[in-house]
Amino acid sequence: LEATDVRAFMAARRADEIAGRSLMRALAGLRSFGRFLEREGKGRVGALAAVRAPKIRKSLPKPLPIAAAKRLADADERAGEDRETWVLIRDAAVMALLYGSGLRISEALGLKRRDVPAPGKGDTLIVLGKGNKTRMVPVLQNVLEQIAEYAAACPYNLPPDGPMFVGARGGPLSPRIIQLAMERLRGGLGLPDSATPHALRHSFATHLLSRGGDLRAIQELLGHASLSTTQVYTGIDTERLLEVYNSAHPRA
Repeated sequence: LEATDVRAFMAARRADEIAGRSLMRALAGLRSFGRFLEREGKGRVGALAAVRAPKIRKSLPKPLPIAAAKRLADADERAGEDRETWVLIRDAAVMALLYGSGLRISEALGLKRRDVPAPGKGDTLIVLGKGNKTRMVPVLQNVLEQIAEYAAACPYNLPPDGPMFVGARGGPLSPRIIQLAMERLRGGLGLPDSATPHALRHSFATHLLSRGGDLRAIQELLGHASLSTTQVYTGIDTERLLEVYNSAHPRA
């Protein structure tokens, strides 16, 4: 197998309109298979390693409009749902936390009861993020009030060392439950499929940046190891500014 064979294969796949990310996965699978063949003494396929993976075009995050993000965190928006009241309050509190502090859903649902201060008793959270790294993030008082309202309505005991958010049977709350809650709300609010719990984190960063937030500060709040990861939000803000410019400029 020659490097030209691999390049020809990749070119043929590209001609079939296969996206770069799919091509990258295919090449990774072939390389893994090639290593297996070499370990089994079935030949050498160094040509697979000699070919560079295709470049992946980075897609911009899809944040929600400010009004929509606020409505998702409002328990009254769920009033018509056939579920227990405390569950509706819980879902609203989780989404308020995702948007208000820019947390990943795993970070929010990983919080212990002792990690969340009572309203007026604190304004920060210690969050366990990716790679078991901890960071301090601010939390809004109205978000703490929503969490306190949920805790008061929850029929289960919430011990200090137990999960802050629990499911219908009292165990740790599954991320899938919050994803389903978001799906139920999308139709009523007229939101696209990109409106997921993680989109609230994107919204947090984008809305902060558009209001003059410092990129380095936003990086720390999100827990990004590299500033380049955070810089993707500048692309969203630039697009928004161009839209305003094109709609407002007399010669646009």
